[in-house]
Amino acid sequence: MSKDLAESVAMIHKFLKQQGYGDSAKALRRDFKKMFDEEDFSVSNGHSSGSNGRRVKRKGSFSSQFRKKSKGSDFNDTFDDDDDEGVFETKRGGIPIQTKLFIGGKFVESASGRTFETVNPADGSVICDVDWAQKGDVNAAVRAARKAFPSWSTTTGPYRRDLLLKLADLMEKHKERLAEVEALDSGKPYQVALNLDLVLTIKCYRYYAGWADKIMGETMPIEGKYLCYTRKEPIGVCGQITPWNFPLLMQAWKLAPALAVGCTIVHKSSEKTPLTALMVGYLIREAGFPAGVVNILSGDGPITGEAISRHPKIDKVAFTGSTGVGRLIMKAAAETNLKKVTLELGGKSPLIVCDDADVDQAVAAGQLGLFINSGQCCIASGRIYVQDGVYDEYVRKAVKFAKKRKLVDPMEDGHKDILAIQGPQVDKMQFDRVMKYIKDGKREGARLCCGGARGSSNGYYIQPTIFADVEEHMKVAREEIFGPVMVIMRFSSLEEAIKRANKSEFGLGAGIMTKDTAKALATAHKLNAGTVYVNCYNVFDASAPFGGTKTSGIGRELGPYGLQNYYELKTVIVETGSAKFD
Repeated sequence: MSKDLAESVAMIHKFLKQQGYGDSAKALRRDFKKMFDEEDFSVSNGHSSGSNGRRVKRKGSFSSQFRKKSKGSDFNDTFDDDDDEGVFETKRGGIPIQTKLFIGGKFVESASGRTFETVNPADGSVICDVDWAQKGDVNAAVRAARKAFPSWSTTTGPYRRDLLLKLADLMEKHKERLAEVEALDSGKPYQVALNLDLVLTIKCYRYYAGWADKIMGETMPIEGKYLCYTRKEPIGVCGQITPWNFPLLMQAWKLAPALAVGCTIVHKSSEKTPLTALMVGYLIREAGFPAGVVNILSGDGPITGEAISRHPKIDKVAFTGSTGVGRLIMKAAAETNLKKVTLELGGKSPLIVCDDADVDQAVAAGQLGLFINSGQCCIASGRIYVQDGVYDEYVRKAVKFAKKRKLVDPMEDGHKDILAIQGPQVDKMQFDRVMKYIKDGKREGARLCCGGARGSSNGYYIQPTIFADVEEHMKVAREEIFGPVMVIMRFSSLEEAIKRANKSEFGLGAGIMTKDTAKALATAHKLNAGTVYVNCYNVFDASAPFGGTKTSGIGRELGPYGLQNYYELKTVIVETGSAKFD
């Protein structure tokens, strides 16, 4: 293995270790080394040293959920710049699944020929190989975005509005197909993907379509004979890096406002869930967006994400993910062209349940807040504080509710109660991480009320787990678990609960359950968090801004505030002189 390759493998290992993946990082490092040694790929210059730059395809690696695209399908005739390799259909038919990079309006192979596997979390099987964007591919995507920016940034608002509405309509048309692939690639149950993720995703595109023709400046009176007004101008080429827990929705939160304003985009999806992001690239092209306006890359953080964060021709980077990686992105932006940064990061959100709360309502809010998406939600109610008077009742009912949750095959579409089903964790690394936290909870003396074990011999399932009698010093009380592990703590006075809730380094979300409206509002104002839920949890709407305080992020997404991330405010002052009348 070359020196450059060894350095890259070591960088990946260090990055994963920093994120707390421990032994999984060592195993992955061995896998990377084995793969690189076998293929003899070089990672430092973006070129492959074998097969004349073409990727090496494994035989028989595709999931049984896929079948190879048939000759003569209508998609062969639609876009003839793509060859058949890397295009697959699922059992539902419809739009093709792409595995290449989407650059300049075309699906192209990575310049190096390197690929990575994407895995079905339900059984650990490999779905397919996906092209892995290297620094050279990022450069190509930036060039395409730069080329498209002058014309796209000067298009009219109604034109951008109509394209966004067309994209939303296409997603609506193909929502079952998108939900199927989202379920296969992320482990999210099909019905959850269809009735939650896709619904919110489509609404987001339509919401920002409505803003595209309403972005305007202001005039303001100033001293002297001058006309003063402002313009909101697109910031330029935007790098956008999205996570694996809500692939389609987080992509929409980034793409929609940037496109409405008139920016061009280099988007990187998570290497854990790359497939639906590329399918959206197909729909973007079908909707009629000009080539280069949106470029979609598949790749990891240390190589692909780093190249985006440090690129001198990218004007802004928006990231959703862990706090640790957010710090790295800020550092990279500062050390290069001081690009603008928006960050939506980790959380350990408190939910406070008062004595006077409706306990059944509070239990339902806690279950929705914690167990949705297998606990893989940044604003999850990761700390539940319950007052003495209802503590035992709450724990008893929470355990009863959790035991009713059903672990399901994500591809089964017969489950209608989307709040009572749970899929696997996204991959083995995440599975191992959550299981380690469960082990830590037991070791530190938290009371295990239910769960705490693997949920199936196949795949990365974890039983819904509840710890009670948790104390503040325990790791499960302080750190973001990102899995189906509920942490319940006791409190006596509301002032005490607020103080403990605010003590965390995070500030993404919080909640208060009480029948006393005055108490609820006073508490909401005292909690240091970007979003506070009162007698509910995990309510999302494209109109409501979302983001965190402290180490949970910088800036806000959604609502009109989400537009501010993608424009520069320009002031224009015009000397008018004295008016003359004949």
